[in-house]
Amino acid sequence: MLGMIVRFIVSALVLLLVSFIVPGLRVNGFTGALIAAAVIAVLGYGIEMIFGDKISRTGRGAVGFLTAAVVIYFSQFLVPGYITVSIIGALLASLVIGIVDSFVPTTLR
Repeated sequence: MLGMIVRFIVSALVLLLVSFIVPGLRVNGFTGALIAAAVIAVLGYGIEMIFGDKISRTGRGAVGFLTAAVVIYFSQFLVPGYITVSIIGALLASLVIGIVDSFVPTTLR
């Protein structure tokens, strides 16, 4: 349970950092980042369950990159007012988050 809480906090902080770097992505505060991170995680999990490991973060390639961009883009419709993103912003955010994910551990051991 503690690991999941830490993971959501780290994801929210990464989302806030990316919103400062990427044009076209705006997150309204830390609470908005927490809510958006939760929605993005749930959408990503749902897509991974439907399409399998080819789309997951570990099997990420061009398809995983585009899937992450689509998840980020559609999350704005599920949490209006907390996150706003353009299509280019979603693509850039997916790229930056992918780079950050390669340096920040996503699992606790």
